[in-house]
Amino acid sequence: MLTVTLRGLERDGLLTRTVHASVPPRVDYALTPLGHTLRDAIGQLVGWADEHLCEIEAARSDYDERSCPPPCAETAVD
Repeated sequence: MLTVTLRGLERDGLLTRTVHASVPPRVDYALTPLGHTLRDAIGQLVGWADEHLCEIEAARSDYDERSCPPPCAETAVD
């Protein structure tokens, strides 16, 4: 999944991929000038997520409680 995401970002022109012929093989990724234009926006998104982490965790917990059935109780067989 990570490879698919990185290739998509490369395709969109947001990063470059450099393959090094070495053992073990090495691949480096770097932001392009276009990718650098997203740094402030992504920073704001990360800041928002940090500010609302408790609310997000509470919402996840509520969702899980509503959506996931309780585990089956083990029954003893004599």
